[in-house]
Amino acid sequence: MPGRKVGIRLIISVMIVGALVGFGIRQIVDSQQKSSPAGIVGTVKSSGTARVGGAFSMADHRGRQVTDRNFHGKFMLIFFGYTFCPDICPTELQTMSEVLDSLGRDADKLHPVFATIDPERDTAAVLADYLSNFHPHFTGLTGTAQQVADIAKTFGVFYSRVKSQNASDRDPDWDKDYLMNHSSFIFLMDDNGKFRAAFRAGIANAGMIRRIRNELAK
Repeated sequence: MPGRKVGIRLIISVMIVGALVGFGIRQIVDSQQKSSPAGIVGTVKSSGTARVGGAFSMADHRGRQVTDRNFHGKFMLIFFGYTFCPDICPTELQTMSEVLDSLGRDADKLHPVFATIDPERDTAAVLADYLSNFHPHFTGLTGTAQQVADIAKTFGVFYSRVKSQNASDRDPDWDKDYLMNHSSFIFLMDDNGKFRAAFRAGIANAGMIRRIRNELAK
């Protein structure tokens, strides 16, 4: 059975290569974790002047018009997402809520903000209802499609609408159950609106808390 022997050899070779690749990836991850302070893996540290943040004009979840200046005087912890998000957004907002609870009195020095990248569905009323599930100090931001595009560009946030598989290519009106692709960083800005740090999704709470306290103390 020459063909069968060749097939078995090929399968064994693939398994060996797969094992080696997996081992290599694990070694890289372990190396990164050992070289980073505990809990800080996944943090993007600022170096020099980062082009993150700046002027913006939006509406908050109470329907009031606000600008970036409304958030000066306190640090801002801001995440971009949307209320129909099935996983990463509620998870990150819950993380932010837990971090604020753990910060104790230091939490009063922060503005936690959730900025939508889906203004078509995320009206002020929708944001208000959604944020009632998280920390009471949260502010929601929405606006016109252009305002959302502007603030996303200011923070270097990527987002795009994903067409539903059930929608017809000939139908210009996509169904209302669409999803959004978007970057998932939590940005920390200082009391003058300057960038201090960005936390990748999934970072340990202890790492965020330590970094935030360090920045507040500067």
